[in-house]
Amino acid sequence: MSQALPVIDSVAALEVLLKSSPVHRNLHSGILVEHAIRRGEGHLADNGALVAYTGKFTGRTPKDKYTVKDSITADLVNWGDTNHAFEPDKFDALFERVVAFLRGRDLYVQDLFAGADSKYRMPIRVINQYAWHNLFVRALFVRPTTEELKTHHAEFTIISAPEFQADPQRDGTRSEAFIIVNFTRKIVLIGGTKYAGEMKKSIFGVMNFLLPQKDVFPMHCSANVGKQAETALFFGLSGTGKTTLSADPERLLIGDDEHGWSANGIFNFEGGCYAKCVKLSQENEPQIWNAIRFGSVLENVIFDAETRVPDYDDVSLTENTRCAYPVDYIDGAVIPGIGGHPPNVIFLTADAFGVLPPISKLSTDQAMYHFLSGYTAKVAGTEAGINEPQPNFSTCFGAPFMSLRPKVYAELLGRRLQEHKAQCWLVNTGWFGGPYGVGKRMKLAYTRAMVRAAIDGSLNKVEFETDPAFGFTVPKTAPGVPAEFLNARNAWPDRDAYDRSAADLSARFAKNFEKFEAPESVRAAGPGLKKK
Repeated sequence: MSQALPVIDSVAALEVLLKSSPVHRNLHSGILVEHAIRRGEGHLADNGALVAYTGKFTGRTPKDKYTVKDSITADLVNWGDTNHAFEPDKFDALFERVVAFLRGRDLYVQDLFAGADSKYRMPIRVINQYAWHNLFVRALFVRPTTEELKTHHAEFTIISAPEFQADPQRDGTRSEAFIIVNFTRKIVLIGGTKYAGEMKKSIFGVMNFLLPQKDVFPMHCSANVGKQAETALFFGLSGTGKTTLSADPERLLIGDDEHGWSANGIFNFEGGCYAKCVKLSQENEPQIWNAIRFGSVLENVIFDAETRVPDYDDVSLTENTRCAYPVDYIDGAVIPGIGGHPPNVIFLTADAFGVLPPISKLSTDQAMYHFLSGYTAKVAGTEAGINEPQPNFSTCFGAPFMSLRPKVYAELLGRRLQEHKAQCWLVNTGWFGGPYGVGKRMKLAYTRAMVRAAIDGSLNKVEFETDPAFGFTVPKTAPGVPAEFLNARNAWPDRDAYDRSAADLSARFAKNFEKFEAPESVRAAGPGLKKK
């Protein structure tokens, strides 16, 4: 696809914008909080966090996310339901309208990095209409030192104009909201939504496009490191325990969400965390609780009007309440967020069908299969119309953010596992002894014990057997875990019912996998049962 001649000079347009507007550049957190409160953008909670509300959009709006289709992206992006194409001329016209809208307004600018490893990090600039959005990105991305700021030259620019609403008929968008990435212009253009997470995830998508071309594996996972400097990775969709299990008091946190795996090891893309706050308690998640203080941002959290005490159980606005804070607000966090090659990789799934083993050892082919599948399950009541468990497959454990073809990421995973002799484990944090409503949820204490045994190597010393339903290699014993807890089929009172449910889930895996390009060895590594 040929690239049209530039209609606009976006660099020059941004320079004019910043010269023609009152610009507040690289303000520190305290000053940004003052600006946000003075401008009526938020309130201070009694714990010191800034509380802000996002209005109509209380989460990401993936159907309004686009990538400009041009000579850079046309043959590489995996176009379809997740990656929507946007025309270059439509982008240029919308860009000019947004710039005109922002001209003369107070603008907040932060110069930051995406990536803790200096060899692979990307300098970014964020231009915000809101001071609280600028505080958010300052918390979430890697903050340059004073010396680094002197030579900082942005490779990508985010422009966020929440109060600019698109006209779908005129602008070519689906709604008033838009998140558009242009790799030729090196711009992320955001409007019509106040949800701050769009800025964080848009740069994650940019890294997911660029880094594989540098032989770096971008991952939607958390990472921590032990006392012997052994790194572990945790992949998993929402509700599988990724944050809980990686926040181990016996280990140090590298990052909670986005990482790269290069020839040098693991590095965090971010300089902060974006934790869920629903039902947050000091007892259950003390690290997150203690991180919510001055300099952090509470998003859509209800607080008492008189005491300013947050009520994390109040989900009247949304269950997707969040807090953004610098990663160094977590005691013992690894700064900079860099670790060695991980000996162990953990895939987490909350199987509501109750048929997957509590923990399984995967071969490289099985790891690639289940990475491509990205399986967990939705339980009854989580969404309207769901009356029984439903499988939820999210490719690479992060389909909305993966712009390239899935096989690119799966091949990088397979190579890294083989190059560094890393062991992959599949851990079921869902149900045991029956499906949701019949069986019981996995005991967190047992899951923690199994994960720790996998990471410290003690699980490799026990006897294993092959699970007949899924072909996994499962331990017969595990330190700190009753032996009867390790066999999924034996825990069901009705073994025939287990076989039927396992066959049903196996068939669903196979149906979902039909869409992937994968070697025959990987395809054959999937569950072998057929639906009865």
